[in-house]
Amino acid sequence: MSLTELSAAEQSRKLAAGEVSSVELTQAYLDRIEKHDGSVGAFLRYDAERALATAKQIDQRRAAGESLGLLAGLPVAVKDILAEKGQRTTCASKMLEEFRAPYDATVVARLKAADAVLIGRTNMDEYAMGGSTENSAFQTTQNPWNLKCSPGGSSGGAAAAVAADMAPLSIGTDTGGSIRQPASFCGVVGLKPTYGRVSRFGLVAFASSLDQVGPLARSVEDIALLYSAIAGHDPQDSTSLDKSIEFTTAIDKPLEGLKIGVVAEQFAEGLDAEVEAAVREAFATYESLGAKLVEVSLPHSKYAVATYYVIAPCEASSNLARYDGVHYGFRSDQAKYTTELAAERAALEEAGERHAAEDLDTPLVRMYRKSRSEAFGPEVKRRIMIGTYALSAGYYDAYYLKALQVRRLIRQDYDKAFAEVDVIAGPVAPTPAFELGSLVDDPLAMYLVDLYTVSANLTGIPALSLPCGASQSGLPIGLQLQAKPLAEETLLRAGHMYQSATDWHNRRPPL
Repeated sequence: MSLTELSAAEQSRKLAAGEVSSVELTQAYLDRIEKHDGSVGAFLRYDAERALATAKQIDQRRAAGESLGLLAGLPVAVKDILAEKGQRTTCASKMLEEFRAPYDATVVARLKAADAVLIGRTNMDEYAMGGSTENSAFQTTQNPWNLKCSPGGSSGGAAAAVAADMAPLSIGTDTGGSIRQPASFCGVVGLKPTYGRVSRFGLVAFASSLDQVGPLARSVEDIALLYSAIAGHDPQDSTSLDKSIEFTTAIDKPLEGLKIGVVAEQFAEGLDAEVEAAVREAFATYESLGAKLVEVSLPHSKYAVATYYVIAPCEASSNLARYDGVHYGFRSDQAKYTTELAAERAALEEAGERHAAEDLDTPLVRMYRKSRSEAFGPEVKRRIMIGTYALSAGYYDAYYLKALQVRRLIRQDYDKAFAEVDVIAGPVAPTPAFELGSLVDDPLAMYLVDLYTVSANLTGIPALSLPCGASQSGLPIGLQLQAKPLAEETLLRAGHMYQSATDWHNRRPPL
């Protein structure tokens, strides 16, 4: 078995025992990137020289007997939405193509403090808006299991990098399923933590009340390792929870009397038959391990997608208003518009359209408009327009306020269900990975891919995606586990319990 086929936990043990060096391990992943990323497109950028220099320093410190961090010597890929001082942080957008962050995001700082080797920045949907990683301004990422298919999104690059053994661990973000859905499509494990459990400081905002940073890896054990390094209170984030971390060593403890909630509403029209069969087989596995299945109801879940696609665009509209072409980011050529507007004004005045000439933009306003229209992609513009409309005078109460009220009802459904069960289990996505290009011209169909994932973001609860099967064409299928707020320990133990009895997480794509 090659180094890149070992789990991160196994690699960590070998590093600690001196059986392998961080330089050797990092080079093995760099070789994989060099060999396969030309066809997969998981990384926007990677810096071999920098990664190897970091690995060498860690090896030297280990040899000197120094105390090392939790991730010492392990390569980690980072979604290109988290700031890193002096490095480009693009959000896969032309707007930030040349932006270099002046500080480290808390998650990045914690990875460095844990002595991780930051191996590269992964591709994503622009500003995390999308479910296929086709909305990147720079490249499209392919699914390693079938290069004609989407890896999911928006953390498609992060999931594809782990699936293709180009990184043992990666960091993604989840606003409506953007860790769990690509984890499902790529056959890896992804965790969306409780809202506030991981700092958002230095995360470029999409929808502030929904965004959450989380880990992707090949196994639940690896997820627990990476999560332990990045979670915890951060005084720089006002939404950060001041709660202790209790999941670091408990995942292998047996869960006696585990009660699993099965949501009847999730097994209805629209769910692919192969996905339903795989998920029900996972239920049977849990029953064979002593778990009890309990039917629960989430009656307001049918409104979750509509609620999400009001709240998220409203918050996106507000957050992206800062990109005006002045403070930082892309700026259109103002001098060009000075000449252009002068010509337009002269033509209108000559035609006797004096009032129309007076109503023309100033060069500054034209620069604002052109900077945003030229730098933002179609999906980002679409969500800004939806959000701006829903927040406008006369519509705020009808749309945004109403969505917040329904959000509370959805949370109440979950609170009621968790009074009866430990976790809720079901599908991650209605189908396995779809072909690239098949939904790009149908935004509503693309939004429905989030049918089973958005509720966790609306309610702030933790959720885990696990590989649990495969379609006849060989594409991975994911199982979603959800738990009450701050119950990551239960979630990880339940996931590890399943993986101890199955081997879906050990499958590799035929690259």
